[in-house]
Amino acid sequence: MYKPTEAGAWKGRVDALDGEEGKRWHQSIRLLNLTETTEPATAEQSIALLGFCCDEGVRRNQGREGAVGGPAALRQAMASFAWHLDDDAELLDAGDVFCTNQNLEEAQKQLGRKVHTLLSNTYKTIVLGGGHETAYGHYLGIKAALPAGQQLGIINFDAHFDLRSYDKQASSGTPFLQIADDLAAVNKDFQYLCLGIQQYGNTQKLFNTAADYGADYVFAPALQVYNYEALRERLQQFMAMVDVLYVSIDLDVFAAAYAPGVSAPTALGIRPDIVLLLLQEIIGSGKLLTLDVVELNPKLDIDNRTAKLGASLLYHVVQQWSQV
Repeated sequence: MYKPTEAGAWKGRVDALDGEEGKRWHQSIRLLNLTETTEPATAEQSIALLGFCCDEGVRRNQGREGAVGGPAALRQAMASFAWHLDDDAELLDAGDVFCTNQNLEEAQKQLGRKVHTLLSNTYKTIVLGGGHETAYGHYLGIKAALPAGQQLGIINFDAHFDLRSYDKQASSGTPFLQIADDLAAVNKDFQYLCLGIQQYGNTQKLFNTAADYGADYVFAPALQVYNYEALRERLQQFMAMVDVLYVSIDLDVFAAAYAPGVSAPTALGIRPDIVLLLLQEIIGSGKLLTLDVVELNPKLDIDNRTAKLGASLLYHVVQQWSQV
């Protein structure tokens, strides 16, 4: 089910005495209803947010439910951000796709249709998850919008490969294997780079699957600022092999001190600063097509710490991406 965002849903601080110089995101964002005929992006740089309110995949993966509330929590955390976008850029909220009656597969198809609508109308697209089952629905939209002959690259900031078998059913742990098999069915390469892998969080079966499918990865302990130049070179090598990039940020890649509000907190996860540096490199390449932030579970968050982290990352993505 799809529902456009209602007027007044974005609320935050108002600095009335500062006039235009005091504008914040909630005062500047424009609402976009995807049930109507979607016009091509009107601004030179139009970035659209789309929510995926779903944690059915987390439930199927035996995780702790609550990611269904992720999009609302991210919006609330972003609402009072100061507005610094240039005049030739705009930010839009394209509403939410909901998973109803535990019908994950239909919800993913619906998400794919909405992502396709946005991408085909030249909107830069950011999906707010939802569990990591968001990724397969997101990919369905990318696949439909991607011009023939272009090679897709996937960069996943994640403690887990999410390459589990989906023989019995799909879940939040299966999306990238689903994508890999979908690409193989049409003789396309699976270019997948996973950054932040925790050895203790992935079984030998998952490492073997990653090897079988040619997935590349970097362990979490190596994802450090002092190792930035080596990581930057690794990233550039990967990006050189592809035409466009889909980036997924699973918030459980971060240390639990930064991101307690996820289904599977990572005690020895990574710090946000290295992700910011790598995101700058990715956006600067000019190849970023679309991005999502997933696995925020507001029910488990502490003082909105995880929501604020996800929102802050998105702030920097929006600021830089609007200038590319």
